[in-house]
This record gives sequence, structure tokens and C-alpha cells, in this order.
Amino acid sequence: MAGFLDRAKEQAQRGLSQGKEKVEEVQAQRAGNDLLRRLGAAYYAEQRGSGTAQDVQQALTALEQHIAQHGDGFLKSGSQ
Repeated sequence: MAGFLDRAKEQAQRGLSQGKEKVEEVQAQRAGNDLLRRLGAAYYAEQRGSGTAQDVQQALTALEQHIAQHGDGFLKSGSQ
């Protein structure tokens, strides 16, 4: 009986770990999408005369830092 409980506990821990990883992945994708949107908005504002090149550069830097830390998978998803 103890062996069964140990296996069940191990499976539950594995499931929790996988769930946590998936949540973190989704959060990173959402953050990346938000940064990409901010970059686009900054560029658009600059082109329309209401934004600055500095705003665009800051948005680009933030996006590049995110990509360096989490990868660029969110750029390829295209469904959000």
C-alpha cells in the first residue's frame, strides 16, 4: 500500500511541476506579445510625429532582453 501511495504522490508532483512550467511558458509568451505590441505602438507614434526614437529604442531593448531570457517562440506562434 505504501508503494502505491508513493507512486501516486510522485505522479502528482510531476503533474504539478509540468503545470507550473506550462503556466510560466504562457506568461512569458504573453509578456513577449505585450512587449512586441509596445514596440509597434512606439514605432507608429514616432512615424506619426507623436513619439520619439528614444521610445522606440527603449521598447526594442525591452523586447530584446525578453527574447534573450525566454527565447523568441512567441514570435512564431502568431495566434495571439
